[in-house]
Amino acid sequence: MAQQLEVWQRGPLPEIIPMLQPVAHALLQAREEINEYMVNFPIELLWQRPAGMASTGFHLQHLSGVLDRVFTYARAEGLSEFQFAQLAEEGKDSAAGYTVADLVNRFNKQVDLALAQIKSTDATTLPDYRGVGRAGLPSTVIGLLFHAAEHTMRHVGQLMVTVAVVKNYKQV
Repeated sequence: MAQQLEVWQRGPLPEIIPMLQPVAHALLQAREEINEYMVNFPIELLWQRPAGMASTGFHLQHLSGVLDRVFTYARAEGLSEFQFAQLAEEGKDSAAGYTVADLVNRFNKQVDLALAQIKSTDATTLPDYRGVGRAGLPSTVIGLLFHAAEHTMRHVGQLMVTVAVVKNYKQV
């Protein structure tokens, strides 16, 4: 099988302004890689924490949650109670209640929502101020969207390493 080009190498995405192409490319790349790496991933390994590091399940929860929260801030909205509940859950290993498919599908859905928001983002709003969190830390629309993309790719890399480790080594 020939190696597929990365998403950014396949050209511009329709309906997305040039300034946000890299954000969309990164999110689609992340989705492709997660869906590939999580095929046949054993549920019993989902919450293992190799060397005390974050589990695969945490990364999957966090990837979805961060996209949701950061894109909410980019819309100049505050977080909902549901988003706060998901945030609180991210640090806890939930051995029951989730399948691998549930978490992957949750991420895929969040990427779809993010792409829809990117498509509807007006270029003139990119430098607009956006407060982040309860403290209202300063950012901009483009700053938040860029952060969502780079943060997503950082966790995809961590997830890929964690998946390889827990699949290939016994827990000590």
